[in-house]
Amino acid sequence: MARQDESVSLSALARLGFAELSTASAELEELAALTGSSRAALLEGAGAADPDGALEGLLRIARRAPRDLAPLLADSGSRSRAWRLFGASSGVAEFLLRHPEHLAVLADPAIALPDRQAMRERMLHAVRAVDGVAVDGGTDAVIALRVAYRRVLSEIALVDVTSDDPVGLIDAVCAALADAAGAALEGALAIARARLIESTPATEVQATRLAIIGMGKAGARELNYISDVDVIFVGGTDDEGVLAESRALDHATRLARDVMGILSGMEVEPPLWEVDAALRPEGKHGALVRSLASHLAYYERWAKSWEFQALLKARPLAGDHVLGEEYLAAVQPLIWSSAAREDFVDSVQQMRERVTAHIDPADAAYQLKLGEGGLRDIEFTVQLLQLVHGLADESLRVRGTLEALDALRDRGYIGRAEAAVFGADYRMLRLLEHRLQLRDLRRTHLMPRTDAGLRVLARATGLSDTAAGIWRRWEGIRREVRELHVRLFYRPLLSAVAALPEEERTLSAAQAHDRLAAIGFRDPAGALRHIGALTGGLSRKAVVQRSLMPIMVRWFADGSDPDYGLIAFRRISERLGDTPWFLRMLRDSAGAAERLTRVLSGSKYIGELMEWIPESVAWLDSEAQLRPRSAKALDDEARAIQTRHSTVADAAKAVRALRRRELLRTAMGAVLDVLTIEEVAQALTDITGAAIQAALRAVLRETVPPEHDALDFAVIGMGRFGGAELGFGSDADVLFVYDANGVDPQVAQRLSAKVVAGLREHLTDHRLPLELDADLRPEGRNGPMVRSIDAYAEYYRRWSLSWEAQALLRARGIAGSVKLIARFMDLADAIRYPESIGLQDVREIKRIKARVEGERLPQGADPRRHLKLGPGTLSDVEWMAQLLQLQHAAALPQLRTTSTLGALTAAEDAGLFPASAVSRLTAAWLMSSRLRSAITLYTGKATDILPADRRELDAVARLLGYPDRSASQLDEDYLRVTRRARRVFEKHFYG
Repeated sequence: MARQDESVSLSALARLGFAELSTASAELEELAALTGSSRAALLEGAGAADPDGALEGLLRIARRAPRDLAPLLADSGSRSRAWRLFGASSGVAEFLLRHPEHLAVLADPAIALPDRQAMRERMLHAVRAVDGVAVDGGTDAVIALRVAYRRVLSEIALVDVTSDDPVGLIDAVCAALADAAGAALEGALAIARARLIESTPATEVQATRLAIIGMGKAGARELNYISDVDVIFVGGTDDEGVLAESRALDHATRLARDVMGILSGMEVEPPLWEVDAALRPEGKHGALVRSLASHLAYYERWAKSWEFQALLKARPLAGDHVLGEEYLAAVQPLIWSSAAREDFVDSVQQMRERVTAHIDPADAAYQLKLGEGGLRDIEFTVQLLQLVHGLADESLRVRGTLEALDALRDRGYIGRAEAAVFGADYRMLRLLEHRLQLRDLRRTHLMPRTDAGLRVLARATGLSDTAAGIWRRWEGIRREVRELHVRLFYRPLLSAVAALPEEERTLSAAQAHDRLAAIGFRDPAGALRHIGALTGGLSRKAVVQRSLMPIMVRWFADGSDPDYGLIAFRRISERLGDTPWFLRMLRDSAGAAERLTRVLSGSKYIGELMEWIPESVAWLDSEAQLRPRSAKALDDEARAIQTRHSTVADAAKAVRALRRRELLRTAMGAVLDVLTIEEVAQALTDITGAAIQAALRAVLRETVPPEHDALDFAVIGMGRFGGAELGFGSDADVLFVYDANGVDPQVAQRLSAKVVAGLREHLTDHRLPLELDADLRPEGRNGPMVRSIDAYAEYYRRWSLSWEAQALLRARGIAGSVKLIARFMDLADAIRYPESIGLQDVREIKRIKARVEGERLPQGADPRRHLKLGPGTLSDVEWMAQLLQLQHAAALPQLRTTSTLGALTAAEDAGLFPASAVSRLTAAWLMSSRLRSAITLYTGKATDILPADRRELDAVARLLGYPDRSASQLDEDYLRVTRRARRVFEKHFYG
């Protein structure tokens, strides 16, 4: 007996990865004795995923064929290959145990993956086929075919498991396995023909055409080691004069059935795999073999969406190659137009969800193929993207998953990073699947549930060294794949692209011009130039733009001004240049591209601001980013501006940028119906207040010297600003007040005037005007711009008019000294909430209102279309509310509010005003307010006149949520609402 030296001690076996050390030691001793090798020599190069399994396989073969195995184990190269192969596959070891004559597979140091033609010739040679017909149709031919196939499989496996880069080799291994399956089918068909000839004239057999179409992984050349081979059988006759088609189909059906049995029936040599024809028309209930015409008739009339998805992988695999190519050519147009079917995208998405739902919960965490984050997530994603974008882009019309992934990346339909992740994860998942199936040559898609199984898998794949490590790797891949699948598979752009009319997918220049005009572009030639500028060239940016443009043009056309929307999009695209996130977000986001077309084609106000703030496009990816920031957040940023900038000019520039940015955010939220009119008004008020506060801090710091810093200064909001009811384009009505607080009065007045001048200067924004309107100050435009608190008190005590008390109803502190604001509000309360209001004062208010209606309307304007001063509009509602406040707020504190609608609601609750009247006034105020903002958003200019132009009015209506071509309906609604409000106003105000 050979001596057990130190190199093969139990600890040495443990270091080599053996688990059953005593058993391994004994088996190694026996193997050495049978082959005449030393124990140490046998273990040289013994790198195996499962060394216990490898040793067991080697020993079993040595017991049966020691002379065949001994020379192989004596050679270092073949010995190493034996350990690697047997350690990865007990199934291959079983085959070589049954057929030790094929152990020679281990001897070739330069073994390579066999090619397609060579495998076909080997299978046909195994069955001794002549002109496609085996010499014998009996059991011996079937066994010979199966042995020849398994010899080829062993060669593929050996190349695979000995590769230094099995992940990189996976594409070639899958292709070789698919080609081997095709070769086996070819050999089986030769045997089937031999059987048919036994009972059928040879001329009829020769005239019978049968094409075996590979589907699924076999068709795409991405087959597993052990998998059903999905096929479709197409039959026919080569010569109607010799053989009628009906009889040819009978013969072809016999051939098809025999092929299936030859490969999957029970014999001495185990079956290879199941030949599955369930993807044929009508599934298992349909005819096994159909003519080409019958296939086409079915697909054109009855096929479901999933059947076209399955046909995506179709490839002639065996049999009549010409007929197979005819079949393929006939079904291609049907495959690549299937995505245009109604609800195609939804049906594919639902099918994937059904597959996931039917997984046994106990298996869900282990499912490599069907589970979340598994192979099916990648395959369904790639196939859906192919079918949708392949409607117009022929470069995507490929079979393989990885090939399609590369095409989708190259054409810009998915990003480089996403393609790289999907490609790498797909290869690793396939490697895991291959190693699991190769081990026992058994069909499985489940990760091992034991540490021992995981350790073997880790070593077999080379993806880790430990059970925990391979599980972490699997979990990481799974999370990564699922995240990408959800993002890409449920991309809203897919449904939109699939729904594009056929005539818009590919157009000549002349057709494009006419089509653009037909869908609403007023300048189709200009639109074509912009599209050309966006999509021209070979850059990645141009490639992605070409994939986006057909659907985005359609979305622009759905907007009010597609021409402006398109040119604004071009400018934004050019401003963002090659910024990687921009086009990736439009392509992959849940709705960002459609939202962008909506805001650009519906609002010049937004389009102009986005050109200067192009990074705002990112907000469209999240509704949360379209909501206004809180007043506190704005104030915190305003304070930070003062800290960061030492000069008033720099601070003011930052303040203007803050205001533009937040006004744009609010405008986008308004147009996309994220915000109500009340939320818009509050947001605009907060933004304006924050800008004034920030500018005031900077101006005070630069204007007031340290020795006079006791001076207090404040800005009081008035009108709609004070009422927190601003709209887009509204001025900010204000009063300026100071308190000398010990500073020389003349110096205080002079410094305060400089502060006001500095505020007005530095808040001036030519791009987005902000006018601080102080016309509501005492004495109006004839009074001083700024007064001390004492001067205000003296004026209101001695000279105050009823309209000034009315104006103070909406006074609210905005910026500056909190203490001074409190003093001013106490002063204002005494004026605006009088204990009683005289009849003469009420008459004066009514007289002024009547004069305003007659004198302040622009010359030539139709009063009914003036949103502020017209009958039943803002002015009527506000004056009604303010009269009620002047009359009753002293006794009813709930009326002490700067809000117009708040005051009306309080009056209703107090029984001062009927609910029906409040409802009509509220409706008129809201409609007028929404219209003012909508007009500004659409035109980019502030105006109080409701447009008479039907196109412009229709655009405004769209912003208010009306359907297309609703200009007349909007007109009617506005006139009806304001007419009713005017009747209420006249009854209760003038009554």
